Amino acid sequence: MVPSQLSAEHFRGYPPKARQLAADNVGLLRRLPLGFVPFLLKEIILYDWKFPAEQRELNGQIAYLEGLPDEQRQAEMARFAGLHLDASLEAFDWVNSPAQFLELLSAHLWATHQTDEFREASEQYVHKFYAAFARPALPVPRLGIVVVGHGVGENRYALFRKLRRSGVYFSNVNPANGLETLLETVRTRAKNYPQAYGHWSIQGGGKVAAPGVTCVSYDELTPVRSSLAEKMRAAYESPKFNPETLRTVLAQVEPGSLGMAGDATLDRFQLSLLTEGSGTQIYSTTFVQWAAREALRRAQPLTLLTRYTARQKERPMNELLTGTGRTVATDPEDSLIDADMGAYYTWLNQQRLPGAEQSRFLVWFEDHGEAVAIAPHLKAGTSDASAIHVAELLRKIA
Repeated sequence: MVPSQLSAEHFRGYPPKARQLAADNVGLLRRLPLGFVPFLLKEIILYDWKFPAEQRELNGQIAYLEGLPDEQRQAEMARFAGLHLDASLEAFDWVNSPAQFLELLSAHLWATHQTDEFREASEQYVHKFYAAFARPALPVPRLGIVVVGHGVGENRYALFRKLRRSGVYFSNVNPANGLETLLETVRTRAKNYPQAYGHWSIQGGGKVAAPGVTCVSYDELTPVRSSLAEKMRAAYESPKFNPETLRTVLAQVEPGSLGMAGDATLDRFQLSLLTEGSGTQIYSTTFVQWAAREALRRAQPLTLLTRYTARQKERPMNELLTGTGRTVATDPEDSLIDADMGAYYTWLNQQRLPGAEQSRFLVWFEDHGEAVAIAPHLKAGTSDASAIHVAELLRKIA
């Protein structure tokens, strides 16, 4: 089938909101080439479980395409329409399985040396869309907080070397009640600026819940991680195992099959962390870093607090997946190095979001005296050795 043959009936297998969105815009979808429309359908089919920021951008993309004069839309789609596609791609059920279709398309483009053409066409389209997309103004500057080093005693590692370039390095921070002070800041922002999925707490340990705050916890997901590890182990041990088989198995896992029965949007987000991330099922530091990246990319929160705890030490893969072998030991010192790099990546990802020029960021070595504060009015690349409390740091970047 080709896009011009689409009808509303073709979307009857979609979730309710996605089905309505596709049916309402079937006229537009008919006018898009096969080299493009499955990318749109891949997002539409997940619409019911997308965060508000994602839904807003998808709605904006559809409105952008619909609002283009026919000639201009055809011109923007010309490079996608000009791709030479195999007949087997047309025969594939790209309406109901757009993600799987895109994997086949990617392989076809590589095999036929069309990858560069497709990438250039995609970049051109994305730049034009975002140039026309009006984003809502933020009610308050974005705030990112990263807490690192839980359980670390004496430290000989030079922390925050990359982040110091962008802010002020404080070397004499009073850590008393520091963590609770940071958590209270998140709670207050959630109360003063209520927004669905607008304020997040991502924990490498136990759950830290608060009204209006979206909470993700590595420890709380232990049953889910164990069930998923069992599926992965079974796939590894299969006589027909190959990496693509494992990827297919993980892509087909549903939250309910792992005992997840809470907020459907959050459940699917957490499941994606464990099925799409590498090492997120095993190492808490990797989980926190990837969760922060995905929360910023997808939910675009006003407030994000991430806290790293000590991950387990490296062991053979079969032991990591099965939980067998010697007693699990943690590695606080090396986890601190992981967390330091994770904090830097979180800052970079926050800076990719709208309002980056006004955003604030704080990273603190838990129960110790080191921190870096970043804000537009603070002089980058400087140091401050005067005594200061975590609460005062927050006021400095406010």
